[in-house]
Amino acid sequence: QVQLVESGGGLVPPGGSLTLSCTATGSIFRIIAMGWYRQAPGKQRELVATTNAGGATNYADSVKGRFTISRDNAKNAVYLQMNSLKPEDTAVYSCSGDVYSTVKDWNRYWGQGTQVTVSS
Repeated sequence: QVQLVESGGGLVPPGGSLTLSCTATGSIFRIIAMGWYRQAPGKQRELVATTNAGGATNYADSVKGRFTISRDNAKNAVYLQMNSLKPEDTAVYSCSGDVYSTVKDWNRYWGQGTQVTVSS
């Protein structure tokens, strides 16, 4: 089994910054991709940013230039630096990991989510 645990959410005023962290533990042979998704009340979950094992990144248009995803392969961790936060960034943020538990078996795992609220 693989567990992903997020931390770093909270309440921040508009224009503020937060950094989210996510660490994967358990039966890990190799992690291919890690990413962040978010879901606001009444809306579908949407991709925020992803990064693969080689360091390539992908961002939603709504966060480009404001959010930065990074990864520490040695720690099986992924981070999301969020700057210039807006009220519309308010959501539950979840991390995901595409993990090989053996040389050939992989699954996508999800964290439990952390609340980010942007409000004055």
